[in-house]
Amino acid sequence: MKSSANPSLIRKINQSAILDMIRTQGPIARTEIARKLHTSLPTVMRIIENLSAQGLVREDGTYEINGGRPRALLVFNGESHTVVGLDLGGTRMYGTVADLNGRIIREVTIPWERKSAEDNFEQVCAILNDLLKTAEQGGCRLLGAAVGVPGITNLEEGYVQWAPSLNWRNFPLKIRLAERFPDLFTLVENDVNLAALGEYGFGVQAGAESLVCITVGTGIGAGIVIDRKIYHGQHHAAGEIGYLPPNTRHLGHKFHDFGALESQASHTAMVNRAVGLLRAANDPRGNQPLSAEDIFSAARAGEAWACQVVDSAVDSLALAIGAVATLIDPAVIVLGGGISLHSDLFINPILKRLEGVLPVLPSLWASSLGYRATAMGGVLKVLDAATEHITVPHPG
Repeated sequence: MKSSANPSLIRKINQSAILDMIRTQGPIARTEIARKLHTSLPTVMRIIENLSAQGLVREDGTYEINGGRPRALLVFNGESHTVVGLDLGGTRMYGTVADLNGRIIREVTIPWERKSAEDNFEQVCAILNDLLKTAEQGGCRLLGAAVGVPGITNLEEGYVQWAPSLNWRNFPLKIRLAERFPDLFTLVENDVNLAALGEYGFGVQAGAESLVCITVGTGIGAGIVIDRKIYHGQHHAAGEIGYLPPNTRHLGHKFHDFGALESQASHTAMVNRAVGLLRAANDPRGNQPLSAEDIFSAARAGEAWACQVVDSAVDSLALAIGAVATLIDPAVIVLGGGISLHSDLFINPILKRLEGVLPVLPSLWASSLGYRATAMGGVLKVLDAATEHITVPHPG
């Protein structure tokens, strides 16, 4: 690096690389870190001293013997810190207290009682206050909280530009939370963006160079992570693929709340289509409560109406995934949200529809984190903010 580079920036880059290596490759010796990162041993030792003072790394009591000299091995001290994560999406609010290793200490799931914007905010404060008590009683250092919102969110200012399911438009969520919890470091981010980061950090394809997480549930969204960073787009709307038109019939229409793709392939759309088919066939189930899980069970049983609904959703999702794959060409696409529990009905059929259509088939996986993905992304996001993390490629 040129001598004119900012010394503070160089320090942050080195610290980020060293902490990442200890977190992902520990136990590891100081000399091995210096060798792999092509960094001087004194620099490594100074940074590790600082990370140890923050309680983020520690010696694990074992030693590497090399040439007769014992070298202490370092590990990431993730169990000594906690993060509170909230996922406000879908039909329920999910909250967790987890350590930096992704180990869940406590989790709660509460069905949403969607009301006014203010009432929804009060529900968020209530569950956050409850989780903070758990974090404070655990004896670990609380780094902060991350809140995943189902809508377009401005990360820097913490404004929710539009979250239709919460009745939040230009809602200053971060400011309001700071007023209610003045001693708490809080991040506000789109829920699917955090889910993508959670998949990157702790999921089935953790550490992929580039990853897109597509969640399908009440709505449809995508989070894009490239070299550990969330790509937000010019208007903080990158990944809002729920608005992607799956065919020409949707052009020229206005979609104020949920988008064109959501009208075809979300759980809500599938239920609506199923009800219409059942009623047209004079099937009494068309006048009874029906869930997406009911449709998936019937499709596995070979019922024609359910297979028709699933096939239609597969068609629309294949078009969207094909667009993502050709535009971004990510290393991995993860299918998350409620649909991840029924990936047997979607992944192979989607790939079969795209085979021969795309120059390269995407690597398509079902989420291993499920509904925990957003909260797990919050763990990594808060850690990165607390340590001023800067992502740089490194050898080894």
